[in-house]
Amino acid sequence: MARGGYRPGAGRKKGSKGVKRGTGKSGEKKIPADIAAAAASENMTPLEYMLKIMNDPGEDKEMRARMAIAAAPFVHARATESKGKKQDREEKAKAAGSGKFATGVPPVIKRVK
Repeated sequence: MARGGYRPGAGRKKGSKGVKRGTGKSGEKKIPADIAAAAASENMTPLEYMLKIMNDPGEDKEMRARMAIAAAPFVHARATESKGKKQDREEKAKAAGSGKFATGVPPVIKRVK
């Protein structure tokens, strides 16, 4: 019976749905190309440009709303609904390790000469 190594037909099939590489949470925020080009033409950073358009009352409402949506990830952190599994586990461990089950004081060893 063969063990390990390469087996024909094994592994993920090409074109299968699932996790796409390079599109996950890599920490980089995407800036639409037209906004980046407009900001470059005015010698501003894209965020400065978005905030300028968003705060200008003379601009079109749809444009202001679009700039607010585009600038939000750069200005505000994503709100989380609850804490994660790790934080929950750490809190439970701290609660279990306190009170009756807390670590005791080590014994005092006296040396006799």
